[in-house]
Amino acid sequence: MTLTQLEIFSHVAELRGFTAAATRLGISQSAVSHAIKSLEQELGVELFKRHPSLVEPSDIGQQLLLRARAMLGLANTLRQEAADARGMRRGTLRIGSFGPTSTMKLLPTILQRYRAIHPGIEVHIDEGPDRQVIQWLDERRIDVGFVVLPEDRFDTFALMEDQMVALLPTAHPLAGHASLDLKDLCNDPFVLTEAGSSELVTRLFNSARLTPNVRYRCAQLLSTLDVVRRGDAVTVVSEGSLPGGENPGFVTRPLSPRIPRQIGLAVLDSRQASPATLAFIELARQLSTP
Repeated sequence: MTLTQLEIFSHVAELRGFTAAATRLGISQSAVSHAIKSLEQELGVELFKRHPSLVEPSDIGQQLLLRARAMLGLANTLRQEAADARGMRRGTLRIGSFGPTSTMKLLPTILQRYRAIHPGIEVHIDEGPDRQVIQWLDERRIDVGFVVLPEDRFDTFALMEDQMVALLPTAHPLAGHASLDLKDLCNDPFVLTEAGSSELVTRLFNSARLTPNVRYRCAQLLSTLDVVRRGDAVTVVSEGSLPGGENPGFVTRPLSPRIPRQIGLAVLDSRQASPATLAFIELARQLSTP
């Protein structure tokens, strides 16, 4: 068993195909097939279920995938620790990001400085809903992820705090109120943004034993803003996720009582984090310090 075999196995499982994995790795499909066949023969188990249009990990393959990712992660850490001794000239950093707050407001500034300091580190960014970032961390598919705190099962580092606000059409009757209660938002049609802090919004209503009248579910915040601008619904979003500019077509009102939201970085285990990951976290913390 080699690290190369494990890397090929991990890519085939992630991409659900030998051809896609070969393309991603820049090798031939026959090389991928040979690596998987050799690994299966050595382990004595079938790692994949073969279907006409795709492959998927078998039950034992799914279990071994977590181990393989852990081994590859540790191998990457070893390489980067060696690179760190040489001035961290080479390495890879995989980042998970969600929503406009991290992707558009926090990440660009951090990355600009990080690339200037560590130009040899290859950075990969995966974007998805907050729950997806958590899953990627659990599966070791990313080294570090932006998350909504608290997240007790990870090692976390706080970066910023904003607050949840009500978002209303400009002409809405409640727009004249100084602040709003969650209960005030249960009578109108409600739009829920699946990306970003959708789970936090759902938990807030559940904790208050309230049920919003969810009529719309949007994959992205921009679609949510359009629904509110048209006067079709109200919602709750994080203040930090909203775009700047005048006359946006909607109004925000603070919630009463105030509901803070804290954003931070998370790693599975900081003791096993690579030097490239730790350098990114340290820089992010420096830039977020008031």
